[in-house]
Amino acid sequence: MNNFRFEHIEYLWLLAVIPVLAGLYMVISIMKKRNLKDFGEPVLLKGMMPDFSAFRIHLKFLLMLLATSLIIVALAGPQFGSKIVDVRQKGLEIIISLDVSNSMLAEDIRPNRLERAKQELSRLMDRLENDRVGLIVFAGEAYTQIPITNDILSAKMFLSGISTDMVSRQGTAIGSAIELATKSFSQDQDVGKAIIVISDGENHEGDVLEACMEAVERKISVFAIGMGQDQGARIPVSSAPYNRDYLRDRDGNFIISELNEQMLLQIAAAGNGKYYRASLPGMGLNDILDQLEKLEQAEMTSQVYAEYEEQFPYFIWTALFILLLDLFILEKRNQWLKQLK
Repeated sequence: MNNFRFEHIEYLWLLAVIPVLAGLYMVISIMKKRNLKDFGEPVLLKGMMPDFSAFRIHLKFLLMLLATSLIIVALAGPQFGSKIVDVRQKGLEIIISLDVSNSMLAEDIRPNRLERAKQELSRLMDRLENDRVGLIVFAGEAYTQIPITNDILSAKMFLSGISTDMVSRQGTAIGSAIELATKSFSQDQDVGKAIIVISDGENHEGDVLEACMEAVERKISVFAIGMGQDQGARIPVSSAPYNRDYLRDRDGNFIISELNEQMLLQIAAAGNGKYYRASLPGMGLNDILDQLEKLEQAEMTSQVYAEYEEQFPYFIWTALFILLLDLFILEKRNQWLKQLK
């Protein structure tokens, strides 16, 4: 568990001004050089200004940028956790099984099925403060992306990096994903457990319904969310905005990926859960959360950092030292130092 955090992380957006200032400084420096050329040859002008030091000017600007960056970081409130305590909270265990097959790139849901699923799942995780969450990705095979954890921030980080390149074997092994999820829960018998399958249900492989019934035997509910529209959509083979091509069959015809809603309905029925369609606002995740709240919630122990030590003084003192150093660096060469050998 990472014990470093920013209390006011929104202030870090101010760092965006640093490259802007650097760019403006470069433009102004170039304009000054051009203006000097209007007065004469650079070699002659340099002889007329023996004490001029471009290096010192650039160094002073870099020091100012560094000091400004440190002050911005200090404003964000950097903190290190100094004490770990055990916290008991009531919650659930939820494992999300996300389809990453190529058909999830179809754009009948904007921006595409996979990206929309990731966006909504990120919002869902923001509401799972007291719960444990796990993440499984599947196509022709199923893999654990993140084991079940109460570290929601890490789960969201892993979620953002999910793509269709993660599983090389194509297909839709929903049965394998449900079977893997069933085995990935803790041994706690009292806590409510649920699997959320997000897929277009196309080209499913394996005995899906048997996997659902095995989950129910272990008191695990299986919910399903269907990604796609009735009319289906073509599957892009590249993300280039122009001259895009789409997946074709052996005869050169475009392959249309359609939502297999019937399969997903059967999964939800066999898994003692419910089915929702992604065309609904929020993909039905809010409705699933309402259903999950009806499940038995058990007290779970998690370790959290209860006390944090402020680290901003280190950044402030370093920034002040740099600013003080900047005051002692003159833009012209020091005549006294120049005579030293």
